[in-house]
Amino acid sequence: MMAVWAFVLIAGIVVELATVQFVSIWFAAASLASLLMAGFGAPVWAQLAVFVAATALLLLITRPVVRRLRRDYVRTNADMNIGKTAVVTEKVVNSLSKGRATVGGVSWMAVSLDGSEIESGEVVVIKDVDGAKLIVAKEN
Repeated sequence: MMAVWAFVLIAGIVVELATVQFVSIWFAAASLASLLMAGFGAPVWAQLAVFVAATALLLLITRPVVRRLRRDYVRTNADMNIGKTAVVTEKVVNSLSKGRATVGGVSWMAVSLDGSEIESGEVVVIKDVDGAKLIVAKEN
C-alpha cells in the first residue's frame, strides 16, 4: 500500500502544480498521512479511513481561506453594457449572422437572445456580451 499512497501523493502534487486551482492538494496531503500509516504497518481499512477523514477535514478547514484567495470576477467595459438599451441599426437575423446595434455611440454586432428577427430602428435591451457581439432582446 505504500506504493499506492506514494503514487496518490505524487499525482496529487503534479495535478495541483498543473492546474493551480486547489483541485488536489487536499488529496495529496491526506495521502501523506495514509503513507505514514502504511509505513507503520496499519491495516488497509485504517489507511483508507484516515485518507477519507483527512481529506474531508482539510477541505473543511481550508475552504474559507481558499474562498478568500479566489479572485472575484472583474467586469470589463463591454460587460458594463449589460442591462442598457441599444438601437438596432441593421436588422438582426441570427440565421444569417447579420445585425448591428449602437450603444453609447459604438456600433456592435448583435444577435437576438430568442432567435427572433429584430427590425432596424427598434430599441433593444442588452442581455449579455459574447466577445464582440451583443446578445439583445426586444424592449417590452
